[in-house]
Amino acid sequence: DHVPWGLLSRKSSMLKNQKKKKKQLNKYIRFSSLFFQMAVIISGGAYLGRYLDQTNNQPVFTILFSLLAIAASFYYVFKEVNNK
Repeated sequence: DHVPWGLLSRKSSMLKNQKKKKKQLNKYIRFSSLFFQMAVIISGGAYLGRYLDQTNNQPVFTILFSLLAIAASFYYVFKEVNNK
């Protein structure tokens, strides 16, 4: 069987485009998962603070753990973005 070179180059460029689209989709999935991980970390810190503040009249632990969770989530995001 003889395959014309034009057909091979079109097939090759189609495969490259498919790989490029798949790589771009993987980036979207990765960054959307980072968003959900940030939300879980921040929510966890806020709920932990509220739990600890149930006996207090002031929301000291809620504020403290919320801020710590925000800092931890940003650290996690920066680490993940720079890692890959």
